[in-house]
Amino acid sequence: MSKDREENSEDSADSPECSPAPEARFTEDRRGILGLALGGGVARGWAHIGAVRRLDELGFTPDIVAGTSVGALVGGFWRAGRLDALEDWALSLTKTRMLSYFDIVLNGSGLMGGKRLEKIMARHLPPTDIKDLPGKFIAVTAELATGHEVWLTEGDLGEAMQAAYALPGVFPPKALGGRWLIDGALVNPLPVSACRAFGARIVVAIGLHADAFNMGVAQRKDKFRELADDGGAELEEASKGNLTEKLMLRRLFHAGNNAPGVGSVMLASFNILMDRITRSRLAGDPPDVLVTPHVAHVPLLDFDQAEELIAQGRKAIDEAMPQIESAIEYMV
Repeated sequence: MSKDREENSEDSADSPECSPAPEARFTEDRRGILGLALGGGVARGWAHIGAVRRLDELGFTPDIVAGTSVGALVGGFWRAGRLDALEDWALSLTKTRMLSYFDIVLNGSGLMGGKRLEKIMARHLPPTDIKDLPGKFIAVTAELATGHEVWLTEGDLGEAMQAAYALPGVFPPKALGGRWLIDGALVNPLPVSACRAFGARIVVAIGLHADAFNMGVAQRKDKFRELADDGGAELEEASKGNLTEKLMLRRLFHAGNNAPGVGSVMLASFNILMDRITRSRLAGDPPDVLVTPHVAHVPLLDFDQAEELIAQGRKAIDEAMPQIESAIEYMV
């Protein structure tokens, strides 16, 4: 465990406002069947790391975890007992290192092949069958051919997570079970319904889009400009020695004249789509508690902002804990 995590844990335990010990809060006879839904959000998904770690500290152990996109990534590592490895890797990312994982392809089904990320995942996550995880885990994906929502509850965990974050246009679809699967956020950005379907009486959902449009238009434009301007040197370094990849990365994020590149436009559009679908889905099947970390100020591609995002996830859980306790008291 990293030094920062140890210090955070000690601060939480010593604080006079610290909650009671886990065993006094969520005992087997009073918690019912708990579900946790983890939504998509690209780089903002690092907030899930802080959120689930804080839930652990507070003794909230869900019987069911359903994750979409980066929510499936964090949820899967958490269920497999490998959250430390994922957090350490996330905290190690810089812009240069992040861009080094962008394996641009010109003749594939996405801008990136995803092989470099697969190698990182394999290094930190041993082969694991979803059925062997403690408790139920659901990776939410979508079938490319039909648009049907697909819930992966068995098979290789790493492959399921890759399917769950296979964002169309960025990563190629994942072939599993005779189907091409893509990012589940296109159909269910915050999978409360999956938790309910597997019997959860109480569902806590962590959504990353509730404040996605709180920034003014000018501020969002500045964020695009910052990415385009500051990324130049990083792109040069990350793609040194490969002219084609260098040009592709530059065009991906910088169209010129301070306009966002195609990658920025795609991700911003995806953000709008997820926000609208999330609102629609939650209107029909709301969670008992919706936790919304304040992460809108972090651009979707800033994977190097893990430290701040993790802190926001922890903070959001602390703020929502009275609601979580009230929901459990009422439902059980």
